[in-house]
Amino acid sequence: MIFSVNSELNEIRDGINGELLKFIARENQYLREIGSELVPVAVAMERFLLDTGKRLRPLFAYVGFLGSGAAPKIEILHSCAALELIHVCALIHDDVMDGSDTRRGAPSIHKAFEAMHMKEKMSGSAQQFGISAAILLGDLALVWSAKMLHQAGLGESELVRSLPMYDEMRVELMAGQYLDIFEQALGSQSVERSLKVARYKSGKYTIERPLHFGAALGGGKPKLFETYSEYGLPLGEAFQLRDDILGIFGDPSETGKPAGDDLREGKRTVLLAKTMELADEKSKLVIESTLGNPKMNSEELSKVQEIITNTGALAQVEELIDSLTFSAQSALDRGEIKPLSKQALAKLITIVTRRTL
Repeated sequence: MIFSVNSELNEIRDGINGELLKFIARENQYLREIGSELVPVAVAMERFLLDTGKRLRPLFAYVGFLGSGAAPKIEILHSCAALELIHVCALIHDDVMDGSDTRRGAPSIHKAFEAMHMKEKMSGSAQQFGISAAILLGDLALVWSAKMLHQAGLGESELVRSLPMYDEMRVELMAGQYLDIFEQALGSQSVERSLKVARYKSGKYTIERPLHFGAALGGGKPKLFETYSEYGLPLGEAFQLRDDILGIFGDPSETGKPAGDDLREGKRTVLLAKTMELADEKSKLVIESTLGNPKMNSEELSKVQEIITNTGALAQVEELIDSLTFSAQSALDRGEIKPLSKQALAKLITIVTRRTL
């Protein structure tokens, strides 16, 4: 099915899921043909990809394409769906780097393969086996993304136009991931530096670059790319700031991860940097004793949540999200984007800042 600008976002999302389902079925069949040893890989990849996911990156890419005014076709939907596999790579590797036990309410990939190693009484380190498997599955997702794009059936000019955006998206994601672990190692407490991590680790590859990718597929003019940046960059930062809040205050039944995981992992978020900027010395000591402690309990988490709230840091970050959201909304007043795509992008503002899809 080909989706137009009149389609509901959930319908487009279902179409993206359909393209991913067909692709992964073919690729998993190939893995099974290589050998039965790869069956757990095929099962894990299918579960991880298809169980859940808002498909924000393919959605932004497809709406970005429609905003160029080009006529929709199934090859474009297939190409945009390929961006989800970059996200899968990032999530699998992120869980390894953060030492996260769960993802979307289920064991993270490295923990699932660690458990398989122990269950089957294999030799060597179960933990190292799990980490190694997760690194390879993340790499496989990245390879699959490129394969899905190249096999989408695009015309030569469409593919050539899209590749620079596709490449930049991957480079910026990896740069952002490195900045994230670097800031943790540095023990940074800078709001400015944390905002830079938010922009590159999540914001650009979630919204701006997918919009550029879609615009490139549609042959969009330079002004359209500028408008997409004016919309996508502030909205991408707002998206990450909301994620930072959920990482400390989120409901595990909704986030799929334990409450306070960002604190246990020692994440140097804008919310934390703002708290340290506003807190008194006693409160700073409480946070410093908790940050990066994997055994932090619910009582300790509650104390940190109280400090974050009482200092006014939470309210200030909410205000920043509102300000960034307003900037993104204002960009839609420009005339380069086709009207119905503007409506979809306006809906996506609420979705990414309130997580409602």
